[in-house]
Amino acid sequence: MQSTAMIRQLVEKALYIKKLTPDIENAINYELTRLGHISDVDFEALELLMDEMDEGRIKLVPSR
Repeated sequence: MQSTAMIRQLVEKALYIKKLTPDIENAINYELTRLGHISDVDFEALELLMDEMDEGRIKLVPSR
């Protein structure tokens, strides 16, 4: 995956499979740390993910 809009791509994957897996969550956190900032596109994607989780449409998969 490209470094630009990587977070958006990870969020799209979570939305597609309707799960936030530990791997996706770790990758999002890694990108946030690596970049040190967040683009408007990525911020909106994270807001959407949080809204979907709040509504129960995306499940958080616990780590093993």
